[in-house]
Amino acid sequence: MNGLEFTAGDRRWRADLTAPADLAIVLEFNGAQPSFFVGAPATSAPLQIGGFTGSVARGASCNCAVHSLAPHCHGTHTECIGHLTRSPVTVASLTPVAPCVALVVFGPAGALGRGSGGLPGDHAACRDLVIRRAALTAAASAWLAVPFTAVVIRTLPNGTDKRHRAYSGSPSPAPYFLPEAMRWLVERGVTSLVVDLPSLDRADDGGRLAAHREYWGLPPGSDDATRATRGQALVTELAYVPDSVTDGLYLLDLQVPAFGSDAAPSRPVLYPLLSIPGDAT
Repeated sequence: MNGLEFTAGDRRWRADLTAPADLAIVLEFNGAQPSFFVGAPATSAPLQIGGFTGSVARGASCNCAVHSLAPHCHGTHTECIGHLTRSPVTVASLTPVAPCVALVVFGPAGALGRGSGGLPGDHAACRDLVIRRAALTAAASAWLAVPFTAVVIRTLPNGTDKRHRAYSGSPSPAPYFLPEAMRWLVERGVTSLVVDLPSLDRADDGGRLAAHREYWGLPPGSDDATRATRGQALVTELAYVPDSVTDGLYLLDLQVPAFGSDAAPSRPVLYPLLSIPGDAT
């Protein structure tokens, strides 16, 4: 099968399954890795039980490794409302999800500047790079009539060093979203957001996590999952959107393992998407 046809938003669509675009950063346990909030890399070592060492190179009959990583900190991952709540909510309970129409756009980041009180507050600096509502609206303007429920945001510059960048050394080592930008995504009904940033929020925002809360509809300071108005929504961070993936419409297949935790390593895959004219239902 070379294509997949489906209906979404009273339109017929066709996805080209022969041209997948993988947005996940490969986690190289023995090589350069992306990281955020931690200094130690993800590790891999042969399993050792008694006289067995899980390494063919060391004489074992098979390879069997033990991997150590923090999904939020080491590479592409998908997280859920459980990231902020006292009561456990797991990505396994919210996935798998059906492939959906996704819009890929460039998310212009500009300096926060002065006089932006009430946004990230005292923990922000005027030189911080932020994504604003107006910038997202302008970037998506050509597709606002399309019923997309996922958005993939690529920031510039988009060098391949993002595949192994260490986001550290600053309270704001990467651009982040202002709550107003998250509000625009919520108003659009976006339930799956994929970004090439380590976090929706500033690395140090005093624990507010304002953009995360806006996206999940969780009141400020609350750790009660039942108060979230968008508890089914998912966020994928530390993805990489290659330049070959141009702005426009795609089918997003979000692949997430069944982890009983608030986050898991993940693999968002895009397929080019075309609307089939004259075949509305």
